[in-house]
Amino acid sequence: MSVPAVSGASDFYANVGATRNTDAAATAAGEQTLDKDAFLQLLVASLKYQDPSAPMNTSELMAQTTQLSTMEQLVSLTTMAQQSFALQQRSSAAALVGQYVSYVDDKGKTVEGLVKSVDLTSADPLLKIGDAYVSLHYISGVVSKPADPAPNPSTSQTTSSGNTVQA
Repeated sequence: MSVPAVSGASDFYANVGATRNTDAAATAAGEQTLDKDAFLQLLVASLKYQDPSAPMNTSELMAQTTQLSTMEQLVSLTTMAQQSFALQQRSSAAALVGQYVSYVDDKGKTVEGLVKSVDLTSADPLLKIGDAYVSLHYISGVVSKPADPAPNPSTSQTTSSGNTVQA
């Protein structure tokens, strides 16, 4: 009596791969990722549909479990790095309050102005420069304070007797 080949595992892998590719194509072109849930589904399916006469050896199982652990740690590390970057952006934006900066406006003109405040409610900090809100990533540099205009020479003088004389 012949036993039909088990095709469940290959069907499962094909379905998961097709689903992942479709999801990846829908969210970001060319991006293919395997999250921990899909990884565990693949691992369970491979154990469920393995050939009883040639079971998966322990070292393969340990290697896959280690890969899962490594993947979870990388996801955690990536999340912490993203949070650190966001905090650094906020700190950098706050440090620019009171500084003169330059940026290129939407017309392509380089504009300089004093940073009056920072809006941290959006994902990217917005600097208030004059009446405009400018995203931090558009800031091209910090510039020195513009020189104050020279005072106009006085046209009147006060004499020693306290009288004002017009020149």
